[in-house]
Amino acid sequence: MPASPSTARAINDRLALRFLRDEGPLTAGQLKTLTGLSRPTVADLVERLRHTGLVQMVGETGAQRRGPNAKLYGIVADRAHLAALDVRTDSVTVLVTDLLGTELARASTPMGEPGGKGTGGAEEAGPAVERAVALLERTVAEAGATRLHSVGIGAPGLIDPATGELRDSGGLPWWHRRLVAALQQRLTAAVQVENETNVAAIAEQREGAARGRDTFVLLWLGQGVGAALVLDGRLRRGASGGAGEIGFLPVPGTGGLPSATGCDGGFHALTGSAAIARLAARHGVAVEGGGTEPAGAAAVRAALAAGADGFLDELAGRIALGAAAVSAVLDPGCVVLGGEIGRAGGAALAARVEERLAGLSPLRTEVRAGALGGGAVLRGALLTVRDAAQEQLFAPEPM
Repeated sequence: MPASPSTARAINDRLALRFLRDEGPLTAGQLKTLTGLSRPTVADLVERLRHTGLVQMVGETGAQRRGPNAKLYGIVADRAHLAALDVRTDSVTVLVTDLLGTELARASTPMGEPGGKGTGGAEEAGPAVERAVALLERTVAEAGATRLHSVGIGAPGLIDPATGELRDSGGLPWWHRRLVAALQQRLTAAVQVENETNVAAIAEQREGAARGRDTFVLLWLGQGVGAALVLDGRLRRGASGGAGEIGFLPVPGTGGLPSATGCDGGFHALTGSAAIARLAARHGVAVEGGGTEPAGAAAVRAALAAGADGFLDELAGRIALGAAAVSAVLDPGCVVLGGEIGRAGGAALAARVEERLAGLSPLRTEVRAGALGGGAVLRGALLTVRDAAQEQLFAPEPM
């Protein structure tokens, strides 16, 4: 059936907004060319979008030709402000942007271990939560963001697929467990949370090493390990939100097995940052202390600089064990080594892992180095919340 006039207007408006978002300011003539709509239809939609406050005239073009200049129209970027948070177990980073994702302010703070981990320390979580909330409030104020529309959070832990809420997970600090709930209760802005590895995969797919891939697995290598599964263009979370908890994967060489409450005997025991640092020490790789990156990433950088082939080969073999298990079950065709350690290893480590993986699996799997490193979490959180905010704001007004 043909679309009703109101439906057709809504479709045309969204199409024009997406071109303005992706291409930047455009003239009515350029919108006509891009959308294929008639000139009167474009003129009508521009007026509608100006009336809603989503589009405004931002300049003129054509100063070098005869005749009147053409008006340039662009999205009103400060129509809404967005915040993205990268919540780690020991730090919080906040990024505030306008509706188009242009950075306005950024700040970080170390969180330490207030209250410890596990079941103890609930009474000490309050001050840490207040410190994180205060960081967000200061950064929003610094950005001059008077219209905070949405907040996107990338955090470790399981996201309940039914409620979209962060579930309590063993081994995470108490402040971490309470922060998301506190933000949801205290902010008028919409707050959405996603697993950190999942948002990192979104960033790598949109802007990093997985561009052009609709099926791949991101193997996160940072302080801990995890995986994100993107199959047929969709992020897969699993029945309980736990798809990709690869740190619990039983693998040879750990001297034990993981349990329901800890991954110390699983894949994490071979490829977590601390395990990689110990492996480097055993191979005599000298690593300088200090810095904010995981010790495992510093070890990989030092090994590449020193040509420590023995360490790099053994590490590649460890990573290939997990990649082979993922490949055997999912056949993704591509594994991206993400996180700080994946980026530190670069193409050299990825090539070693691919070679080892080829000897473990009959399924051809390309291995790529992540392009965004640890910054993928914050970038992915922003992309996720920006998409959601634009989807809501670009929706047609009810008739």
